[in-house]
Amino acid sequence: MTLLRDVVETWAAVRATSARGGKVERLAELLRRLEPPEIAAAVAWLSGELTQRQIGVGWAALRERPLPAAEPSLTVAEIEAELTRIGAVSGTGSQTARREGVRALLARATEDEQRFLVALLLGDIGQGALAGVMTDAVAAAADVPKADVRRALMLRGDLGAVTAIALNEGAPGLHAVTLELLRPVQPMLASPGDDLATALERISPAAVEYKLDGVRVQVHRLGDEVRVFTRTLDDITARVPEVVAAAQALPVDRAVLDGEAIALRADGRPEPFQVTASRMAAGGLSVLFFDVLHAGGEDLIDRPGAERFEALAELVPEAGRVPRAVAPDAEAASAVLDDALARGHEGVIVKSLEAPYAAGRRGAGWLKVKPRHTLDLVVLAAEWGHGRRRGWLSNLHLGAREPDGSGWVMLGKTFKGLTDAMLTWQTERLLALESGRDDWTVYVRPELVVEIAFDGVQASSRYPGGVALRFARVLRHRPDKPAAEADTIDAVLAIHTASR
Repeated sequence: MTLLRDVVETWAAVRATSARGGKVERLAELLRRLEPPEIAAAVAWLSGELTQRQIGVGWAALRERPLPAAEPSLTVAEIEAELTRIGAVSGTGSQTARREGVRALLARATEDEQRFLVALLLGDIGQGALAGVMTDAVAAAADVPKADVRRALMLRGDLGAVTAIALNEGAPGLHAVTLELLRPVQPMLASPGDDLATALERISPAAVEYKLDGVRVQVHRLGDEVRVFTRTLDDITARVPEVVAAAQALPVDRAVLDGEAIALRADGRPEPFQVTASRMAAGGLSVLFFDVLHAGGEDLIDRPGAERFEALAELVPEAGRVPRAVAPDAEAASAVLDDALARGHEGVIVKSLEAPYAAGRRGAGWLKVKPRHTLDLVVLAAEWGHGRRRGWLSNLHLGAREPDGSGWVMLGKTFKGLTDAMLTWQTERLLALESGRDDWTVYVRPELVVEIAFDGVQASSRYPGGVALRFARVLRHRPDKPAAEADTIDAVLAIHTASR
């Protein structure tokens, strides 16, 4: 049996290796030594995930750790079984029981093993060996083409299972993996596009499609049975009866469709995303489809976009499809974008008419284009980073200025967009502005301005202004700009009002 120590040593080696090839080599070396029952857990852990997804354990349960064991003894199989047991605990006293279970597990781990387990439970593995690198490592360990592993992963959606197939059955086993109805496929993802003109230079011929701010759903139908999955492949069938009904109304008994579940007003304008999220269990959602992967017993995943779109039009009425138009030039594309924005949607996605459905990847076949909001905000505090950001002040608390200059209104936090050089600079600068601290946060005088890009403003009871930024990311520090010239909370509220 493989010891946890072997996984931790691989983790440490991969973290210390900057070159992708070096990471792949070290991971492949471990994969070759794993026993079949250990593969799924080890692959998931080194990809930064638990096989159980969540086990109900947060930072509070990990804050005080027991003394570490002197010698390594824990095996991969033991830990996997214990994490499964802890995650299954429910009912009265479950939180205490889970905390005690984790503490008992950590007491059997060495100091390095404790560090790894805590990072795993907090989602902070941070060694750069996420799915892409791990996929290459699987190919190297099994001595099979990378493309075979990626395609099998696309269709199976489970890296642990695909790794087991690759290691035990080789290329023939991978080739035998096909699209299965009622089993989710990894969704194709759109890459960011700067603007329509640039997107159309990269993609031609192209269609331009509304980008909806809903919940991505993949809908499978086999006879009378329907299953609905999220972009993370979670089964939410029981929570979206409207989506199930829409699938059952289709004139085909075998289909896999890609779309968005979204809350719409009576006039067809979208509700804020929070309303959509709240209706996932309460009802009141619509579903609009934009792609089809299988129809009537025929796989369409390798067909070009134009053929899949044509098949979708034959299968789903226009009212059930995301609006789309072929765009021969920027003028035509701009008309679609303007219409999407006028109807309250986020923007558009430029889609190749020739590309197949590249499941599980952000490729050049789909490019999302949407207006980018920016604000100049003030840093109110910063949290110490984890993983490879340890030792740097990373997560920034962002504040807008009160119009009368009386103070600051917090709008949320972000660590997105920060390069190593930016982290180094802002750590030094913020420590010079320090006004106090606790275990994880350094509070600062509100003097440093940062330019923040974000996708929108949403209502939030968590922050005093009643709103928060969506998908905020740092564009640059503005040491040249005084805090008195930062944007006000009124400017933020105006963006929120305009989007409603």
